[in-house]
Amino acid sequence: METIITKSSVAQAVYAAIPQLACVLPRDIAEGLRAARAAETNPRGRAVLDQLVENAAIAEADCVPICQDTGTVWVSLEVGPDVAVAGDVFADVDGAVARAYDEARLRKSVVCDAVLDRANTGSNAPAFCDIHPVDESGAARLHIMLKGGGSDNASRVVMLVPGAGKEGVVEELVACVREKAANACPPLVVGVGIGATFDKVAGLAKRALMRPVDELAADPRIRALEEELLAAVNATGVGPGGLGGACTALAVRVATAPCHIAALPLAINMGCSAMRRTTIDLAAKGGSRG
Repeated sequence: METIITKSSVAQAVYAAIPQLACVLPRDIAEGLRAARAAETNPRGRAVLDQLVENAAIAEADCVPICQDTGTVWVSLEVGPDVAVAGDVFADVDGAVARAYDEARLRKSVVCDAVLDRANTGSNAPAFCDIHPVDESGAARLHIMLKGGGSDNASRVVMLVPGAGKEGVVEELVACVREKAANACPPLVVGVGIGATFDKVAGLAKRALMRPVDELAADPRIRALEEELLAAVNATGVGPGGLGGACTALAVRVATAPCHIAALPLAINMGCSAMRRTTIDLAAKGGSRG
């Protein structure tokens, strides 16, 4: 039986997720902050982590946003080869975003045009949506993220020469963290995309952020690279809130892809301490069957 994903099921999932994401940290992030607090030895770093843990508890208890920047809405639909998706599957998402931001009284942060018209759209729409095919039978996963401007501003895409290798990736990541991490509200979750093309590598980095910080990579090579990159990031001493300490990042998450023989694309997508993201299994929630 074929799974069919409809525009109404996608819009309803987005609408329901936004208020929860804005006010409740994902379990893995909340636990990661508490673990970082227990391990942090720098007094200022401990104080920042205390405040972040307390802030998250208040936000959840009072149903108020974790952060005043309630972000842009990113929606990525991951579908398998036997899943049917209507051509207009994202058609109702912007309306769902506008309704959710109005009803939950969340800050609206989207402007009409990046250069030509900086007026606020007044709805936090449009959402930024994409479809990502995967070779997995029955897959119908909807990834949703509320992405703050500060963390996105701390991100970058670079086209390294192939000879830069892994050392070049480490060097570029550490340079980015030293330059920009303090403005991205650490401790961070860092998404790293390596490979593909200039226009695709940033998507790899963003999708990498969706893997929970307590879920290890299936590929032992990726797992080892993530551990190396995390150690390098935390060795910078930027620390919680950029005030110094051992925990600059809770995790580094890596996604790789093939690329041209003359290229080594690299994208670094910072995720802040208010890492608001969720994955919804639309098939399990009752995607229609053909």
